[in-house]
Amino acid sequence: MISLTRQAGTCEIVTTAPRLKELAAHLCRHHELAVDLEMDSLHHYREKVCLIQISTRSESWLIDPLALEDLSPLAAPLGNPAILIVMHGSDYDIRSLHRDFGIEVQNLFDTMIAARFLGIAEFGLAALLRARFGIELDKKYQKADWSKRPLSPEMCAYASADTSDLLPLYDQLHAELAAKGRLGWQEEECALVCRARVSEKEGPLFLSCKGAGKLKGRSLAALEGLLRYRDQQARLLDRPPFKVMSAETLLEAAEKKPRSLSELSGIKGMTPKQLHRHGPALLAAVSTALELPEDLLPRFPRTRREEPSDGAKERLKRLKSWRERSSAALGLEPGVVAPNWLLEAVAEVNAASPADLDGVAGMREWQKGLYGRELIEVLEADGQ
Repeated sequence: MISLTRQAGTCEIVTTAPRLKELAAHLCRHHELAVDLEMDSLHHYREKVCLIQISTRSESWLIDPLALEDLSPLAAPLGNPAILIVMHGSDYDIRSLHRDFGIEVQNLFDTMIAARFLGIAEFGLAALLRARFGIELDKKYQKADWSKRPLSPEMCAYASADTSDLLPLYDQLHAELAAKGRLGWQEEECALVCRARVSEKEGPLFLSCKGAGKLKGRSLAALEGLLRYRDQQARLLDRPPFKVMSAETLLEAAEKKPRSLSELSGIKGMTPKQLHRHGPALLAAVSTALELPEDLLPRFPRTRREEPSDGAKERLKRLKSWRERSSAALGLEPGVVAPNWLLEAVAEVNAASPADLDGVAGMREWQKGLYGRELIEVLEADGQ
Protein backbone atom coordinates (compact mmCIF):
# COMPACT_ATOMS: atom_id res chain seq x y z
CA MET A 1 0.00 0.00 0.00
CA ILE A 2 1.34 3.41 -0.92
CA SER A 3 1.10 6.08 1.74
CA LEU A 4 -0.27 9.46 0.73
CA THR A 5 2.04 12.36 1.40
CA ARG A 6 1.14 15.64 3.01
CA GLN A 7 2.00 17.45 -0.18
CA ALA A 8 -0.90 15.66 -1.85
CA GLY A 9 -3.24 17.26 0.67
CA THR A 10 -4.35 14.01 2.31
CA CYS A 11 -2.85 11.35 4.52
CA GLU A 12 -3.39 7.65 4.93
CA ILE A 13 -5.62 6.32 7.71
CA VAL A 14 -4.12 3.09 9.03
CA THR A 15 -6.80 0.60 10.07
CA THR A 16 -5.35 -2.88 9.57
CA ALA A 17 -2.77 -4.86 11.51
CA PRO A 18 -0.61 -5.73 8.48
CA ARG A 19 -0.41 -2.09 7.42
CA LEU A 20 0.38 -0.95 10.96
CA LYS A 21 3.23 -3.45 11.16
CA GLU A 22 4.53 -2.25 7.78
CA LEU A 23 4.27 1.39 8.84
CA ALA A 24 6.03 0.75 12.16
CA ALA A 25 8.96 -0.80 10.31
CA HIS A 26 9.07 2.23 8.02
CA LEU A 27 9.01 4.64 10.97
CA CYS A 28 11.89 2.77 12.60
CA ARG A 29 14.10 3.88 9.72
CA HIS A 30 13.66 7.54 10.70
CA HIS A 31 15.57 9.36 13.41
CA GLU A 32 12.79 11.86 14.26
CA LEU A 33 9.00 11.72 14.31
CA ALA A 34 6.25 14.22 15.15
CA VAL A 35 3.41 12.72 17.21
CA ASP A 36 0.04 13.86 18.58
CA LEU A 37 -3.09 12.18 19.96
CA GLU A 38 -6.81 12.87 19.82
CA MET A 39 -9.05 11.65 22.68
CA ASP A 40 -12.75 11.65 23.51
CA SER A 41 -12.68 12.89 27.12
CA LEU A 42 -15.39 15.50 26.47
CA HIS A 43 -17.85 12.91 25.18
CA HIS A 44 -17.52 9.63 27.09
CA TYR A 45 -17.31 8.37 30.67
CA ARG A 46 -13.95 6.65 30.21
CA GLU A 47 -11.74 8.53 27.82
CA LYS A 48 -9.59 6.69 25.33
CA VAL A 49 -7.12 7.49 22.59
CA CYS A 50 -9.11 7.68 19.35
CA LEU A 51 -6.44 8.74 16.89
CA ILE A 52 -2.65 8.87 16.71
CA GLN A 53 -1.08 11.29 14.25
CA ILE A 54 2.50 10.72 13.11
CA SER A 55 4.51 12.80 10.66
CA THR A 56 7.97 12.65 9.17
CA ARG A 57 9.33 15.61 7.22
CA SER A 58 7.49 14.51 4.08
CA GLU A 59 4.65 12.20 5.08
CA SER A 60 1.82 11.97 7.60
CA TRP A 61 -0.35 9.11 8.81
CA LEU A 62 -3.44 8.80 10.98
CA ILE A 63 -3.52 5.58 12.99
CA ASP A 64 -6.97 4.45 14.12
CA PRO A 65 -6.81 2.67 17.52
CA LEU A 66 -10.55 1.99 17.35
CA ALA A 67 -10.04 -0.23 14.32
CA LEU A 68 -6.91 -1.96 15.62
CA GLU A 69 -6.84 -4.46 18.49
CA ASP A 70 -3.06 -4.30 18.96
CA LEU A 71 -0.91 -1.20 18.70
CA SER A 72 2.23 -2.80 20.08
CA PRO A 73 4.11 -2.41 16.76
CA LEU A 74 4.26 1.32 17.51
CA ALA A 75 6.30 0.66 20.65
CA ALA A 76 9.36 0.06 18.47
CA PRO A 77 9.56 3.51 16.82
CA LEU A 78 7.97 5.55 19.63
CA GLY A 79 9.97 3.87 22.39
CA ASN A 80 13.32 3.75 20.60
CA PRO A 81 15.85 5.98 22.42
CA ALA A 82 17.57 6.60 19.07
CA ILE A 83 14.41 8.12 17.55
CA LEU A 84 13.45 11.62 18.67
CA ILE A 85 9.73 12.04 19.32
CA VAL A 86 8.60 15.66 18.89
CA MET A 87 5.31 16.57 20.59
CA HIS A 88 3.60 19.72 21.84
CA GLY A 89 2.18 19.84 25.36
CA SER A 90 2.96 16.15 25.66
CA ASP A 91 2.37 15.43 29.35
CA TYR A 92 -1.09 13.89 29.08
CA ASP A 93 -0.39 12.28 25.70
CA ILE A 94 2.61 10.50 27.23
CA ARG A 95 0.40 9.28 30.09
CA SER A 96 -2.32 8.14 27.68
CA LEU A 97 0.04 6.23 25.39
CA HIS A 98 1.20 4.24 28.41
CA ARG A 99 -2.30 3.81 29.90
CA ASP A 100 -4.01 2.60 26.72
CA PHE A 101 -1.22 0.79 24.90
CA GLY A 102 1.72 0.32 27.26
CA ILE A 103 3.88 2.48 24.97
CA GLU A 104 6.72 4.38 26.65
CA VAL A 105 8.40 7.31 24.91
CA GLN A 106 12.13 7.42 25.67
CA ASN A 107 13.47 10.38 23.68
CA LEU A 108 11.19 13.42 23.75
CA PHE A 109 11.36 17.02 22.59
CA ASP A 110 8.31 18.99 23.71
CA THR A 111 7.95 22.18 21.70
CA MET A 112 5.78 23.82 24.37
CA ILE A 113 8.44 23.30 27.03
CA ALA A 114 11.04 24.64 24.59
CA ALA A 115 8.98 27.75 23.88
CA ARG A 116 8.62 28.47 27.59
CA PHE A 117 12.37 28.05 28.11
CA LEU A 118 12.86 30.62 25.34
CA GLY A 119 10.58 33.10 27.07
CA ILE A 120 7.90 32.97 24.39
CA ALA A 121 4.72 34.35 25.93
CA GLU A 122 2.27 32.71 23.49
CA PHE A 123 3.45 29.11 23.59
CA GLY A 124 0.35 27.33 22.22
CA LEU A 125 0.93 25.39 19.01
CA ALA A 126 -1.40 27.58 16.95
CA ALA A 127 0.37 30.75 18.13
CA LEU A 128 3.83 29.31 17.44
CA LEU A 129 2.97 28.13 13.92
CA ARG A 130 1.34 31.46 13.15
CA ALA A 131 4.33 33.45 14.38
CA ARG A 132 6.99 31.21 12.84
CA PHE A 133 5.48 30.11 9.54
CA GLY A 134 2.33 32.17 9.01
CA ILE A 135 0.27 29.00 9.32
CA GLU A 136 -3.27 29.33 10.68
CA LEU A 137 -4.53 26.19 12.41
CA ASP A 138 -8.26 25.63 12.20
CA LYS A 139 -9.34 24.73 15.76
CA LYS A 140 -12.91 23.94 14.70
CA TYR A 141 -12.60 20.32 15.75
CA GLN A 142 -10.73 20.88 19.00
CA LYS A 143 -13.72 19.62 21.02
CA ALA A 144 -15.01 17.12 18.47
CA ASP A 145 -15.98 13.55 19.38
CA TRP A 146 -13.03 11.69 17.92
CA SER A 147 -14.61 8.30 18.65
CA LYS A 148 -17.15 8.80 15.83
CA ARG A 149 -16.55 7.03 12.56
CA PRO A 150 -16.09 7.61 9.74
CA LEU A 151 -13.82 10.61 10.18
CA SER A 152 -14.64 13.41 7.79
CA PRO A 153 -11.95 14.73 5.43
CA GLU A 154 -12.02 17.98 7.41
CA MET A 155 -11.36 16.16 10.69
CA CYS A 156 -8.48 14.26 9.11
CA ALA A 157 -6.98 17.50 7.83
CA TYR A 158 -7.36 19.06 11.28
CA ALA A 159 -5.67 16.09 12.95
CA SER A 160 -2.73 15.88 10.57
CA ALA A 161 -2.12 19.64 10.83
CA ASP A 162 -1.12 19.17 14.48
CA THR A 163 1.99 17.20 13.46
CA SER A 164 2.75 18.16 9.86
CA ASP A 165 4.83 21.22 10.82
CA LEU A 166 6.19 20.13 14.21
CA LEU A 167 9.59 19.05 12.88
CA PRO A 168 10.39 22.41 11.22
CA LEU A 169 9.26 24.06 14.46
CA TYR A 170 11.57 21.73 16.37
CA ASP A 171 14.48 22.82 14.14
CA GLN A 172 14.04 26.45 15.09
CA LEU A 173 13.41 25.95 18.80
CA HIS A 174 16.28 23.48 19.17
CA ALA A 175 18.69 25.91 17.51
CA GLU A 176 17.54 28.80 19.71
CA LEU A 177 17.85 26.73 22.90
CA ALA A 178 21.34 25.67 21.86
CA ALA A 179 22.31 29.31 21.21
CA LYS A 180 21.15 30.26 24.71
CA GLY A 181 22.81 27.24 26.35
CA ARG A 182 19.46 25.85 27.52
CA LEU A 183 19.32 22.48 25.78
CA GLY A 184 20.24 20.77 29.03
CA TRP A 185 17.19 22.30 30.70
CA GLN A 186 15.00 20.99 27.89
CA GLU A 187 16.47 17.50 28.03
CA GLU A 188 15.96 17.19 31.79
CA GLU A 189 12.36 18.40 31.71
CA CYS A 190 11.47 16.15 28.78
CA ALA A 191 13.05 13.13 30.49
CA LEU A 192 10.80 13.80 33.50
CA VAL A 193 7.70 14.06 31.28
CA CYS A 194 8.57 10.68 29.73
CA ARG A 195 8.08 9.10 33.16
CA ALA A 196 4.61 10.63 33.70
CA ARG A 197 1.85 8.08 34.27
CA VAL A 198 -1.91 8.16 34.78
CA SER A 199 -2.70 7.34 38.40
CA GLU A 200 -5.97 5.80 39.52
CA LYS A 201 -7.98 8.00 41.85
CA GLU A 202 -8.55 6.53 45.28
CA GLY A 203 -10.78 7.47 48.17
CA PRO A 204 -14.09 9.35 48.21
CA LEU A 205 -15.19 11.24 45.12
CA PHE A 206 -15.28 14.57 46.95
CA LEU A 207 -11.48 14.54 47.02
CA SER A 208 -11.54 15.33 43.29
CA CYS A 209 -14.32 17.92 43.49
CA LYS A 210 -13.13 21.51 43.44
CA GLY A 211 -14.70 23.43 46.29
CA ALA A 212 -15.40 20.37 48.47
CA GLY A 213 -12.78 21.46 50.98
CA LYS A 214 -15.05 24.17 52.32
CA LEU A 215 -17.74 21.64 53.32
CA LYS A 216 -17.89 19.79 56.62
CA GLY A 217 -19.72 16.88 58.20
CA ARG A 218 -23.23 16.32 56.90
CA SER A 219 -22.78 18.66 53.93
CA LEU A 220 -19.71 16.70 52.88
CA ALA A 221 -21.63 13.44 53.29
CA ALA A 222 -24.40 14.86 51.10
CA LEU A 223 -21.89 15.88 48.46
CA GLU A 224 -20.35 12.41 48.41
CA GLY A 225 -23.78 10.83 47.91
CA LEU A 226 -24.64 13.26 45.13
CA LEU A 227 -21.29 12.70 43.41
CA ARG A 228 -21.73 8.92 43.60
CA TYR A 229 -25.15 9.17 42.03
CA ARG A 230 -23.82 11.40 39.26
CA ASP A 231 -20.93 9.01 38.64
CA GLN A 232 -23.33 6.07 38.42
CA GLN A 233 -25.46 7.91 35.89
CA ALA A 234 -22.41 8.97 33.89
CA ARG A 235 -21.37 5.32 33.60
CA LEU A 236 -24.84 4.26 32.46
CA LEU A 237 -25.08 7.07 29.93
CA ASP A 238 -21.41 6.83 28.87
CA ARG A 239 -20.97 10.54 29.35
CA PRO A 240 -18.46 12.60 31.32
CA PRO A 241 -19.88 13.34 34.80
CA PHE A 242 -19.89 17.11 34.17
CA LYS A 243 -22.33 16.54 31.28
CA VAL A 244 -24.78 14.83 33.63
CA MET A 245 -24.72 17.65 36.19
CA SER A 246 -22.23 20.36 37.10
CA ALA A 247 -20.13 20.11 40.23
CA GLU A 248 -21.26 23.62 41.18
CA THR A 249 -24.89 22.49 41.22
CA LEU A 250 -24.08 19.51 43.43
CA LEU A 251 -22.00 21.65 45.80
CA GLU A 252 -24.91 24.04 46.32
CA ALA A 253 -27.31 21.12 46.82
CA ALA A 254 -24.95 19.64 49.42
CA GLU A 255 -24.84 22.93 51.29
CA LYS A 256 -28.57 23.64 51.19
CA LYS A 257 -29.68 19.99 51.57
CA PRO A 258 -33.10 20.31 49.86
CA ARG A 259 -35.91 18.12 51.19
CA SER A 260 -38.36 18.51 48.30
CA LEU A 261 -38.42 18.85 44.53
CA SER A 262 -39.54 22.43 45.01
CA GLU A 263 -36.46 23.23 47.10
CA LEU A 264 -34.25 21.30 44.68
CA SER A 265 -35.59 23.33 41.75
CA GLY A 266 -34.17 26.45 43.37
CA ILE A 267 -30.61 25.15 43.18
CA LYS A 268 -28.57 27.12 40.65
CA GLY A 269 -27.99 25.16 37.47
CA MET A 270 -30.76 22.61 38.12
CA THR A 271 -32.74 22.40 34.87
CA PRO A 272 -36.33 21.13 34.59
CA LYS A 273 -35.05 18.13 32.63
CA GLN A 274 -32.53 17.26 35.34
CA LEU A 275 -35.15 17.76 38.03
CA HIS A 276 -37.53 15.36 36.29
CA ARG A 277 -34.90 12.73 35.57
CA HIS A 278 -32.72 12.88 38.67
CA GLY A 279 -34.71 14.79 41.28
CA PRO A 280 -35.98 11.87 43.42
CA ALA A 281 -32.57 10.17 43.45
CA LEU A 282 -30.80 13.40 44.42
CA LEU A 283 -33.23 13.96 47.28
CA ALA A 284 -32.67 10.37 48.39
CA ALA A 285 -28.90 10.96 48.47
CA VAL A 286 -29.38 14.07 50.61
CA SER A 287 -31.80 12.20 52.89
CA THR A 288 -29.28 9.42 53.43
CA ALA A 289 -26.66 11.98 54.46
CA LEU A 290 -29.09 13.61 56.89
CA GLU A 291 -29.70 10.25 58.58
CA LEU A 292 -26.03 9.27 58.79
CA PRO A 293 -24.77 8.82 62.39
CA GLU A 294 -22.40 11.52 63.59
CA ASP A 295 -19.49 9.10 63.94
CA LEU A 296 -19.77 8.11 60.27
CA LEU A 297 -19.71 11.61 58.84
CA PRO A 298 -16.72 12.18 56.53
CA ARG A 299 -14.01 14.73 57.03
CA PHE A 300 -12.04 16.45 54.33
CA PRO A 301 -8.39 15.49 54.89
CA ARG A 302 -6.13 18.41 55.64
CA THR A 303 -2.44 18.31 54.97
CA ARG A 304 -0.99 19.60 58.17
CA ARG A 305 1.38 22.35 57.30
CA GLU A 306 3.42 23.98 59.97
CA GLU A 307 3.38 27.74 59.98
CA PRO A 308 6.72 28.92 58.58
CA SER A 309 8.99 30.64 61.04
CA ASP A 310 9.57 34.37 60.85
CA GLY A 311 13.02 33.59 59.46
CA ALA A 312 11.58 31.41 56.67
CA LYS A 313 9.04 34.11 55.80
CA GLU A 314 11.78 36.69 55.50
CA ARG A 315 13.93 34.33 53.41
CA LEU A 316 11.01 33.63 51.10
CA LYS A 317 10.44 37.34 50.63
CA ARG A 318 14.06 37.82 49.61
CA LEU A 319 13.97 34.76 47.35
CA LYS A 320 10.95 36.15 45.50
CA SER A 321 12.71 39.48 45.02
CA TRP A 322 15.72 37.58 43.66
CA ARG A 323 13.42 35.62 41.30
CA GLU A 324 11.97 38.82 39.86
CA ARG A 325 15.44 40.11 39.02
CA SER A 326 16.70 36.76 37.73
CA SER A 327 13.69 35.99 35.54
CA ALA A 328 13.82 39.48 34.02
CA ALA A 329 17.50 39.03 33.21
CA LEU A 330 16.83 35.64 31.62
CA GLY A 331 13.74 36.84 29.75
CA LEU A 332 11.59 34.12 31.31
CA GLU A 333 8.39 33.96 33.32
CA PRO A 334 9.16 33.84 37.06
CA GLY A 335 7.32 30.53 37.42
CA VAL A 336 9.55 28.93 34.77
CA VAL A 337 12.71 29.96 36.60
CA ALA A 338 11.51 28.93 40.06
CA PRO A 339 7.87 28.17 40.93
CA ASN A 340 6.51 29.22 44.32
CA TRP A 341 6.65 25.73 45.79
CA LEU A 342 10.35 25.57 45.04
CA LEU A 343 11.13 28.91 46.69
CA GLU A 344 9.07 27.89 49.74
CA ALA A 345 11.02 24.64 50.04
CA VAL A 346 14.37 26.43 49.66
CA ALA A 347 13.35 28.95 52.32
CA GLU A 348 12.50 26.13 54.74
CA VAL A 349 15.70 24.15 54.08
CA ASN A 350 17.82 27.30 54.52
CA ALA A 351 20.70 25.66 52.68
CA ALA A 352 24.24 26.64 53.66
CA SER A 353 25.88 25.17 50.54
CA PRO A 354 24.81 24.15 47.01
CA ALA A 355 25.03 20.51 48.11
CA ASP A 356 22.26 21.17 50.64
CA LEU A 357 19.91 21.93 47.74
CA ASP A 358 19.94 18.20 46.94
CA GLY A 359 17.50 17.89 49.81
CA VAL A 360 14.91 20.04 48.04
CA ALA A 361 12.49 17.55 46.47
CA GLY A 362 11.65 18.33 42.85
CA MET A 363 14.45 20.81 42.26
CA ARG A 364 15.98 20.25 38.84
CA GLU A 365 19.68 19.83 38.17
CA TRP A 366 19.56 22.69 35.65
CA GLN A 367 18.15 24.94 38.35
CA LYS A 368 20.91 23.99 40.80
CA GLY A 369 23.56 24.61 38.17
CA LEU A 370 22.07 27.85 36.92
CA TYR A 371 21.45 29.64 40.20
CA GLY A 372 22.23 27.33 43.12
CA ARG A 373 25.04 29.53 44.40
CA GLU A 374 22.90 32.64 44.02
CA LEU A 375 20.26 31.08 46.25
CA ILE A 376 22.86 30.38 48.91
CA GLU A 377 23.98 34.01 48.77
CA VAL A 378 20.40 35.20 49.18
CA LEU A 379 19.94 32.88 52.14
CA GLU A 380 23.24 33.95 53.69
CA ALA A 381 22.02 37.54 53.70
CA ASP A 382 19.75 36.43 56.56
CA GLY A 383 22.39 37.19 59.12
CA GLN A 384 23.72 40.38 57.58
